[in-house]
Amino acid sequence: QVQLVESGGGLVQAGGSLVLSCAASGRTFSSYAAGWFRQAPGKEREFVAAINWSGDNTYHRDAVKGRFTISRDNAKNTVYLQMNSLKPEDTAVYYCAARSGTGYYTTDGSYNYWGRGTQVTVSS
Repeated sequence: QVQLVESGGGLVQAGGSLVLSCAASGRTFSSYAAGWFRQAPGKEREFVAAINWSGDNTYHRDAVKGRFTISRDNAKNTVYLQMNSLKPEDTAVYYCAARSGTGYYTTDGSYNYWGRGTQVTVSS
């Protein structure tokens, strides 16, 4: 129904920036809410940011507020995560997720479509 592919990860020094992209294919993606999650080795997957279907409502985890920004371009079927002022503790595999609905969702159990992830490594 919906397929998601993340890209844009890589190695960056502390204080640097990266932009992650989540390209979606499938029916009526513009009606789907989306989110970003991340998982470091040996740790649970955690919520990063969420956006509703129209892009006019967003929510960001406290640890990334003021540094990360989620956005979407429905004409391109793509969700983005702009990451600034990166810290070593941001190092993780970042996953894009989606679900039908008009709200925004902050728990991994709320989503039923997932990408395979993209690695972000921040060196000190």
